[in-house]
Amino acid sequence: MLTTLKVAITRPQQQGLQLQQALDKVGISSMCQPLFSYRLNTDKNKIMGQVESLQPTIVIFISTAAVEFANEALPLKEWLDENQQIIAVGEKTLQALATLDIQATCPEIHNSEGMLALPQLSSSLLMRTTKNILIVRGESGREFLAEQLSLRGAQVEYLESYQREWLTLSHEQTALWHPKNINTIVITSNDLLQRVVDLIDITDNYWQNTCLWLVVSERIAQSAQKMGLKNVVNSCGANNQSIITTLLNMES
Repeated sequence: MLTTLKVAITRPQQQGLQLQQALDKVGISSMCQPLFSYRLNTDKNKIMGQVESLQPTIVIFISTAAVEFANEALPLKEWLDENQQIIAVGEKTLQALATLDIQATCPEIHNSEGMLALPQLSSSLLMRTTKNILIVRGESGREFLAEQLSLRGAQVEYLESYQREWLTLSHEQTALWHPKNINTIVITSNDLLQRVVDLIDITDNYWQNTCLWLVVSERIAQSAQKMGLKNVVNSCGANNQSIITTLLNMES
């Protein structure tokens, strides 16, 4: 067990600094090392064309970035209506929608499995009535959710409101993680996991067998284990509280 955690946060700058500040408050040391940022990936015409074509009865937002960039391209109030069911993947996404005066629901467990457990996304309901579902996301992600909803009888499309841009980070920069005593890496997606693995030498016994890899879902945990990473822990949620609670449990 790691008795003193030193965490590398690989999220984008804003979210990473928020997590860093939250960790500092509970006495966990961390460094913010963003590996990617976001940029707008849609516009008003694309959104209106897709909405008019699909006529979604359910709209799912998978992150605060999905909300913010979709709203930047075209204010959500201009294309969402009160007859639609709006679903947020988690509390922060729910809050981002509430800030824009849009009411939504979110699952108790903030992941795809949690959303699939919602009554409004149940197989019995989706197969009984026509449900067109729009998933607002980045350029990838939530394929499992879309696949399962399609199997349940829904017509599903993605609205890709933002795009991930990988930042240039050299092997020399990540080599500094050793002397800085980094022993925990926070991973929030399979793409991010692959990026970190590409940057560091996971055949190094330390990264492979000693370092704690904190992931936010079971699917990412399985990917990490297939890569040969031995010390993988699932926080079962990408929100700061889930990550912090998991880390505190590791220290206790």
